[in-house]
Amino acid sequence: MFLPSIKSTFLLWFFVFTACGNQGKTSDSNKKNKDFAVANTQKDSILVAANRTTDYLPLLKDKKVGIVANQTSVVFKKNGYTHLVDSLINHSITIKTVFSPEHGFRGKADAGEKVKNSVDTKTGLPILSLHGKNRKPTKKQLENLDIVVFDIQDVGVRFYTYIATLQLVIEACAENNIPVLVLDRPNPNAHYIDGPTMEAAHTSFLGMTEIPLVYGMTIGEYAQMINEEGWLSNGVKADLKVIPLKNWTHKTPYNLPIRPSPNLPNATSIALYPSLGLFEGTTINAGRGTEFQFQRYGASFLDSTQYSFKFWPRPNFGSKSPKENGTKCYGKDLSDITTMNEVTLKWLIDAYNNAHTEKGIFLKSGFTKHAGTEKLQQQIGAKKTEKAIKETWKPGIEKFKKIRKKYLIYS
Repeated sequence: MFLPSIKSTFLLWFFVFTACGNQGKTSDSNKKNKDFAVANTQKDSILVAANRTTDYLPLLKDKKVGIVANQTSVVFKKNGYTHLVDSLINHSITIKTVFSPEHGFRGKADAGEKVKNSVDTKTGLPILSLHGKNRKPTKKQLENLDIVVFDIQDVGVRFYTYIATLQLVIEACAENNIPVLVLDRPNPNAHYIDGPTMEAAHTSFLGMTEIPLVYGMTIGEYAQMINEEGWLSNGVKADLKVIPLKNWTHKTPYNLPIRPSPNLPNATSIALYPSLGLFEGTTINAGRGTEFQFQRYGASFLDSTQYSFKFWPRPNFGSKSPKENGTKCYGKDLSDITTMNEVTLKWLIDAYNNAHTEKGIFLKSGFTKHAGTEKLQQQIGAKKTEKAIKETWKPGIEKFKKIRKKYLIYS
């Protein structure tokens, strides 16, 4: 397995967690949150694109390079890893600018939190935030760059904003005639396609294209699709090259060695994220403010007679102000679930049916942005069954699969 080695100011020490402060008969005191320090299922057999240096270093030689990166942008070694920025500098590649996505370059900021521009203290490189004043690189920010490299670990869920950053970066580079090089990484949710398809009327930074909630593509495959399908503004097209993975397919299990963002601490959270992420558009807490983010849900206003599990959210790493802060939440613990092969609505429907609140659980615009459609809230409110709701997703999924097929790199 790949154990972290802090050799650079670029690396995030992701083993430190803040205790969630749970109390009562049902607590986390005897439970362990299995972090990404567990062995990778495939160990070192999978070769991420960042490790394929002989394939991309010649493309960067004698070029002024911009790089879109965060704490997951690493080159793996036998006993650890080196950040891609450090690796490129060690290979005498000239890096001029580092662009950072949501959560920042070190991956520490809360979801949605604006991140300021900064300077790396080790190298003196400017770090320009794409989740602050602007989410798309400006013409001025791209000045004097010969090529932009994109290398960020994705988890394959539409409202996970790294793919929105990817789209805006490719678009900006296309508009300014700058080539883009994407270093591909495995998608841990690539083994299925499911969920409602984003509707054009509801596109936002939580979903910029009309794709299903779980789209079953690596970030490299997705980059090719948005570039070739005319989904960039005004139909522009970038000079795009993808360096592919080796020894990986869409069915290959992959346990991420570094948490991709503060509130996805392990493989269970990533597997449950497509389903529990829909709670982000509600008043229900989905584990933020505990050590089990996206592995549980609950609220003070859920029927206490229906749930034996309870927890108390408190501010912690990645969640400065969680929903139901300091309040006893009644709900369900899902931390024993290890894999998912679908987006399920059973937990969302369960919470809706057991909520004692006149206001309901849905946030006015937040839920629609996450779901990509107004229909899902209406269907749940009308007491439609999960099976009936999922039937309505099929036409959009089948349409998408036909488009997706053209851009698959892996079997």
